[in-house]
Amino acid sequence: MERTWPRLPEGMEALSRQVSALREALEQSEENTQGMVAALGSFDSRVSAIEASIRPAQVRTQAITMAHENIDRTIESAEAILAQFDIVRRAEAVILRGPHENLKNFLEAVDLLKGVVNFFSLDKNFKNCEGVLNQVNNLLTKSALKIEEEFRQLMGTYSKPIEPNLLFDCLLKHLMLSKGNSEAVGEQPSKSFEAAIHPTLIPSGILPLLHDIACQLVQDGNQKSCYRIYRDARRSALELSLRNLGIETLSKDDVERMQRVALQVNIGTWTQCMQITVKVLLAGERKICDQIFDGIAFNKDQCFAELAGGSVTTLLSFADTVARSKRSHENLFLMLEMYGVMHELQSEVEVIFQGKFCSEMKEAALNLTKSLAQVAQEILVDFEEAVVKDSSKINMQNGTVHPFTIEVIKYVKSLLDYQSTLQILFQQSETGSEAESQLAIVIMKIMQDLQNNLNGKSKQYKDSALSHIFLMNNLHYMVTSVRRSQAKDILGGDWIQRHRKIVQQNANQYKRVAWARILQTLTIQATGGTGSSAPSDVSSSGVSRSMIKERFKSFNAQFEELHAIQSQWTIPDQELQDNLRLAVAEVLLPAYRSFINRFGNLVQREKNPHKHFKHSPEALEQLLGQFFQGQQVGEQKQ
Repeated sequence: MERTWPRLPEGMEALSRQVSALREALEQSEENTQGMVAALGSFDSRVSAIEASIRPAQVRTQAITMAHENIDRTIESAEAILAQFDIVRRAEAVILRGPHENLKNFLEAVDLLKGVVNFFSLDKNFKNCEGVLNQVNNLLTKSALKIEEEFRQLMGTYSKPIEPNLLFDCLLKHLMLSKGNSEAVGEQPSKSFEAAIHPTLIPSGILPLLHDIACQLVQDGNQKSCYRIYRDARRSALELSLRNLGIETLSKDDVERMQRVALQVNIGTWTQCMQITVKVLLAGERKICDQIFDGIAFNKDQCFAELAGGSVTTLLSFADTVARSKRSHENLFLMLEMYGVMHELQSEVEVIFQGKFCSEMKEAALNLTKSLAQVAQEILVDFEEAVVKDSSKINMQNGTVHPFTIEVIKYVKSLLDYQSTLQILFQQSETGSEAESQLAIVIMKIMQDLQNNLNGKSKQYKDSALSHIFLMNNLHYMVTSVRRSQAKDILGGDWIQRHRKIVQQNANQYKRVAWARILQTLTIQATGGTGSSAPSDVSSSGVSRSMIKERFKSFNAQFEELHAIQSQWTIPDQELQDNLRLAVAEVLLPAYRSFINRFGNLVQREKNPHKHFKHSPEALEQLLGQFFQGQQVGEQKQ
């Protein structure tokens, strides 16, 4: 029995219809999908069949494409190889011509050949290229030899000694510039003047060529050849320049056998050569060495040290030999001369000889400076002791200035010529004003030692009057020498005034000792008048004629003896001589005139009055003018 469902509402029926329609659509879509899948399967089968039929043609096309690509690559490689062969051909022509004609092209050719080597060495695909590489390497070997030879030729051509006249001229201009000689140099020295103080060791146009060649040599691994060629060429030029200046190696025996004048000439030459070497030659060598090897991995300091070492050693060894030779007082000034130059050059030495390779030369120069200072101080001390201890037996018979006095004063004057150098020397142990006072102390001590020594020498004279003449002469010489020299600034006005008084004291002592006895003969104490009845042989003052005759006789004898002796004495200073004669005349002549006036009538009535009355006052004055003329009696040893 069929079951009857209840009737659905209207809205629900509509929904039910929609569901049914959707179900039918889905069923139809599934059928379509299945049909499409089947169609697609059939299409895929047909495509596979087509691919299978065209695959051989595709393979042939790819093979053709790859073949074309291989051909292109082969052509490119062939062209690159041919280009390298062309480079080798062109570079070979340049290399064989050498670098002398065109260094730039030569170096470019070398770089191109190195590029060829890199081209064939870096790509492992190139086979059987050994022949090309051998050819290129042979060319590079030739280029290295040619560039080395070019460097040698250029260094030989442009490494010549500098003419001495040019070096001396450069030194003179250098000294003028350093001392600020505004008249000769001007307020602002011109570039041309500054260039003139440095001679052309190597022309400026050649320096870049040498730099480029040196750079190539170092790049090629030929540092040793570059080093040796440069060092030997510049060392030879430097040594020849110094040899032309007159520098030679001397032994200690050579120096000690050398005459003083010859030694002075040699040291004068040395001082100039030392300044030329440091200020001009070595400064120039350092400069060109820096320029040629600028930016190159090259030991410039060592090369400079080796090229300069021989010349520097020769110069320093000469001064060291002089310093170690037998000492003498005169050598002090030679030591001071050399010390002054070495001290002046010290700052430049430290700049030029910087670096570890030059440290030995710098140390040797500084040690020489110290050695010269020490020797100079020791000689000065020796001289001071010699002044104290001098026991020369030479007795100046005419009382003139003793040679020892002249020697010491000359020595003191010479010391003052080196005043600035001595102050620098004393500054090694003193500071500032202490160094200046030390110099004054040394000079004062020498002068006092000399005075003491002269006092001792004056005691050798048996005639005390001559002893005072001797002291007066020598002290006057000391005072005058000080007053006319730089010593007055060191010793001062007080020293001069004090020693002038000593000179005057000796003059007064001379008058007293030499003339007191003869003046005594002109002095007669009156015994009282005898009036008009006095005998004719007695003066109005009661003095007998016989006494007056005896006094005239004694006076004449003493004066003639004084004249005979003291006319041989010497007062070399004309003013001092005139003053002492005048001082004697001012005492003697008035006394003589007075004696004649008082007692002359007693002898004038004699038959031969000139026997007693030998000299008129005027004649006596003339004879006094002959005193201290210094008739040569020479020097005698007691």
